Amino acid sequence: MKKQHKTYTRPKNLFDTNRIQSDKELLKKYGLRSKSEIWKAESRIKRIRTQAKSLIIHPEKQKIFFEKLEKMGLIKASESSIDTVLSLTKENLLNRRLQTIVLKLGLAKTMNESRQLITHRKIKLGETLITIPSYTVDIDEEGNISKIDAVSQ
Repeated sequence: MKKQHKTYTRPKNLFDTNRIQSDKELLKKYGLRSKSEIWKAESRIKRIRTQAKSLIIHPEKQKIFFEKLEKMGLIKASESSIDTVLSLTKENLLNRRLQTIVLKLGLAKTMNESRQLITHRKIKLGETLITIPSYTVDIDEEGNISKIDAVSQ
């Protein structure tokens, strides 16, 4: 069995009041369970930025990279440049979570309700039940999200 590694790193200064305050606001705004979800988003954005920096000297690979980010919904086709990728924030990634999109589509009234619907197996993505609120939804999958009625189960 392959050893699982952490998908995030903790902040160097855990007791920075400005960071703690901004993390609390993000927890409330996006209905996150713990601060580690914020740290995972930061780590993922950091990896995307690092990859973009390494592609500066390889312009032939940039097109594939930009297409991948467009499919994820992080950048728009008209704005595909290294500068746009380097300006991505963790909020951009948190907006693409299934939990956030369920709320935006009007399937839930609050962020916590959308998280609960997902974990209680009430949300389908196409024909698949998704039980992970942090699932990153691609642009083409966004139209396939639906709520399962209690009667149709």
